[in-house]
Amino acid sequence: MSDESLFREVDEEVRQEQYKKLWDRYGNVIVAGCVLVVAVVAGYKGYEYWQLKQSQTAGEAFFSAVKTAGKGDTAAAIAQFQTIDHAGFGVLAKLREANLLAETGKANEAVAIYDAVAADASNHASLRDLAKIRAALVLADTATPADLEARVKAFDEPGNSWRHTAREIMAAANWRVKDYAATDAQVKAILADSETPAGVRQRARMLADLLVPLLAAK
Repeated sequence: MSDESLFREVDEEVRQEQYKKLWDRYGNVIVAGCVLVVAVVAGYKGYEYWQLKQSQTAGEAFFSAVKTAGKGDTAAAIAQFQTIDHAGFGVLAKLREANLLAETGKANEAVAIYDAVAADASNHASLRDLAKIRAALVLADTATPADLEARVKAFDEPGNSWRHTAREIMAAANWRVKDYAATDAQVKAILADSETPAGVRQRARMLADLLVPLLAAK
């Protein structure tokens, strides 16, 4: 046997002895660690399954409430929406509940729900923005232009997908209080935006035509 082979064999025996000592000393810890990993994975899979079942149950409840609302039974639909306590469908249920309340003339209750959804930082930003816009639409016929501006001003920025609705809300609010100069400014902003939806643009043009004699009389 060459010296190199002898050294290799001795080195292998030393390593085996070291592994044996390590296993004798820490074997139980290693096994316990492996069991813990398996338990954690199993627990996570169980939690995933539980979440899936919760989502399915909440989804079924949500669409059942939507169906009830479609039949015209608003009170029953609202009661159904109020029972849905789920991170995703729960927020959608609140928005639908607020919509039904607004449709039945309960504007203050509707706005309170919209404002609560908008104020909850745990909700997705898109849903919070939707709640803010919906609240402004509910208040569009009664709130002052200043109050409405405080609600929608942040949306009136290039690239914001809600800017068109925000501008139309403000144009209508200023028209309602006969502030024709402010109305005209909003109408011009709507018409100048190349991405303004056709329906919004058409209504803005109609309002622009109505403004011509009113602005000329000033």
